[in-house]
Amino acid sequence: MFQEFKEFATNAILKVGDENLLEDFNNEKPIELFTFIRTLEYDSEVVVDGVPFTLKSHSILALTPVQNFKFLKGENIIVYQFNREFYCIKDHDEEVGCAGLLFFGNDSIPVLNLDKDEQEKFSFLHEVFLDELQTKDNIQAEMLRMLMARFMIKATRILKNNSETLRNQDSKIELLRHFNVLVESHFKQEHSVSFYADKLFKSPKTLSNTFSKFNKSPLRIIHERIILEAKRQLMYTKKSTKEIAYDIGFDDASHLSRLFKKNVGISPSEFQNSFKTTS
Repeated sequence: MFQEFKEFATNAILKVGDENLLEDFNNEKPIELFTFIRTLEYDSEVVVDGVPFTLKSHSILALTPVQNFKFLKGENIIVYQFNREFYCIKDHDEEVGCAGLLFFGNDSIPVLNLDKDEQEKFSFLHEVFLDELQTKDNIQAEMLRMLMARFMIKATRILKNNSETLRNQDSKIELLRHFNVLVESHFKQEHSVSFYADKLFKSPKTLSNTFSKFNKSPLRIIHERIILEAKRQLMYTKKSTKEIAYDIGFDDASHLSRLFKKNVGISPSEFQNSFKTTS
């Protein structure tokens, strides 16, 4: 069983449920969504990037969309899954953003062990999540994003203070993570793969060959981040397309418009108008 929130204007998705959300992962494959798996009174057995391990009771595992995952066994689990459009379209502090410590900003797979007090706090937060998923109004999306931000802030504090981590040995995953962190820092100024390749001491061809394992391309990652920022500004600011294009590093607004329409299917102005209509 799970509950799902969808936002038509942004293609945002949030899923909150139990181990049934993981039933399709009986074979190892990319998890595809930002994912938190919280165990309650029982241990669970999982495989992440080819590494099997036991997720102890009362703990939280954080996964990025590109990581390979296999669910072996477990029960009474709480699972949260969301895409970039749900959470990353809003501004967040570096530590709790989509390139923050829990995800691409971290060099290891975070496993957070919860003490009794933390268990109670996360359980209360979960009940608020479930209540809000039943509340259909024009501020539901904002409330759900605020709850996820609270979840990630609490999890990040635990990670910084006393979490145990499982070291990730896959250099290809690490390269992809570092690339995402660099894109997060420089995407408004740098749109070429060669810039990031130089920063990583790799050739553009090496990046392309490496990322093909994850059905990604370096240029696609850059473009997705640019589009995400354009959507955010179209939704939450009063800037014109020209102003947004300049802010994201385009000298000509038509360049952003073409990229946006190619990826989203409509022009920036049409997107902005559709969002206002559905708000």
